[in-house]
Amino acid sequence: MTAVIASAFPPALSDRGLGRGKSAVHRLVLVLVWLTIALSSIVFTEPAPVDALTIGLMILLPVVGLVEAKPGLWACFAMLSAMIAFGALSAMAARDAGLAISHMAVTAYLAGACILFSAFVAKHPEAHTRLILSAFLAAGIIAALCGICGYLNLFPGAYDLFTRYDRASGPFKDPNVFGPFLVAPLLTALDFWLRRPLRRGMLALVAAAILTVGILFSFSRGAWAAAAIGVGFYGYLYMLTAESNRSRLKLAALVLVGAALLGLIVAVALQSQSVARLLQERTALTQPYDEGPDGRFGGQMKAVGLIIENPLGLGAQNFARFFHHEEVHNVYLNMFLNTGWIGGILYLLMCGGTLALGFRFALRSSKSAPLFLIVFSALAGNICEGVLIDSDHWRHFYLLMALQWGLMFANPRKERTARAIRDRRPALLRSPLVVPLSRRQIRIRGRMIAKVNLSASWPDLAGKIPAPSARGRRIVAPMT
Repeated sequence: MTAVIASAFPPALSDRGLGRGKSAVHRLVLVLVWLTIALSSIVFTEPAPVDALTIGLMILLPVVGLVEAKPGLWACFAMLSAMIAFGALSAMAARDAGLAISHMAVTAYLAGACILFSAFVAKHPEAHTRLILSAFLAAGIIAALCGICGYLNLFPGAYDLFTRYDRASGPFKDPNVFGPFLVAPLLTALDFWLRRPLRRGMLALVAAAILTVGILFSFSRGAWAAAAIGVGFYGYLYMLTAESNRSRLKLAALVLVGAALLGLIVAVALQSQSVARLLQERTALTQPYDEGPDGRFGGQMKAVGLIIENPLGLGAQNFARFFHHEEVHNVYLNMFLNTGWIGGILYLLMCGGTLALGFRFALRSSKSAPLFLIVFSALAGNICEGVLIDSDHWRHFYLLMALQWGLMFANPRKERTARAIRDRRPALLRSPLVVPLSRRQIRIRGRMIAKVNLSASWPDLAGKIPAPSARGRRIVAPMT
């Protein structure tokens, strides 16, 4: 596992001078960031170890100077703050105000961590993203190995420790969080194999296989959907942005071999009667607990009615306590219940805008583009999965959001002249220019002149452009 991570992101601590020329404090803080993300999969209890480390980073990173606030990040911070404010307003009018306020306090902490890591990425986009993704890969492999060991009961006590409801959960409390957590590490491993020579990528394929089995053994329909959407987005964008057809063929080969191996894994797993029964049950479109007025879909219809009747919301977690026997299992409906109409709309705008802007940014060429494809594709899968589950308190969701925001707003687009006032005349019909001419430039200008629709009475300008003088400059006057 260590070899995979070290070879996948070798410049994680030294790229762009992050290792060289920096003080021991800077290096120590970078190691602490890596350790924080690497431990983010260990959440047996609340608060988890990652929470204590993250709170420490909220103090250390600004003090050391490893964050940089960009204008776009301030806009994201304002949107999150407004959403939390409306959640607090809804909580004060809730039946159980204490429960609602406690829930919104956790949301505020996660929003603060999101802005912190986005500003950290914006400071050094490529290097800091590599650092976080390498730690994310380590956390994913550890979690997947724990889940596999628990599901197969490979050592005494593993099944009781790493499974829930006969499904692999790894070091998480819920299989429905364990599975989606592995999507980003899976895409990271696949990206490493695609962008490296075959020999150096074999360990990455092993890591990808472990992560895939972990997602499969979670038996979470939402995790399977998030993985499929993430891989689909990544493959599509990789095909569009690849620099050569050889890279595209390599991706096609990976898809074919991966599909064959996945089919083989499923075929082997189906030899076990318990696995076959659980797989058949989880692949059904609906479960017994989904149907009926007291099922999941009935609860969602009940939530829609309550949202319409309560513009300020019900307060966080009050729906399951007073109106239904379980949560709504839809993060978008849940945010309307928790934060009211305005807070729910802000959350929808945040997720939809992040997807729309991210897709546009993914098509741009930059040094961090390969890393952005990983982050955007994994985040797209998790955002889409929100239709099936409440993901507003998933730490990895806010981390992926932070990575995308940091990469998008780190290098703002250059201003362009408005098209309405741009001079569209041919180059030689504009105002006089003092230009250094070379033989290559003369040839280019000759081609440009050939494209100009000149009248038959005008002379052939291509042969009359003056050659460069000894000083290398000529004044080119427009035709009159």
